[in-house]
Amino acid sequence: MTQRIIYPTDDGGVAVIIPAPEYLETHTIEELAAKDVPEGKPYKIVDVADIPSDRTFRDAWEYQE
Repeated sequence: MTQRIIYPTDDGGVAVIIPAPEYLETHTIEELAAKDVPEGKPYKIVDVADIPSDRTFRDAWEYQE
């Protein structure tokens, strides 16, 4: 799976949900977002290549609509 779900956290950061392949065998990534993203939070489904691979400054990531 090359997609991730991202959404803004309450402290201004970005949460990243990595779907389990087993879950996606019977569900869609949209169903996972509906289940796991906190109610009322905006979210995006993005390609894994759009997420920085260097986690050094992960706490500085910002969610942009």
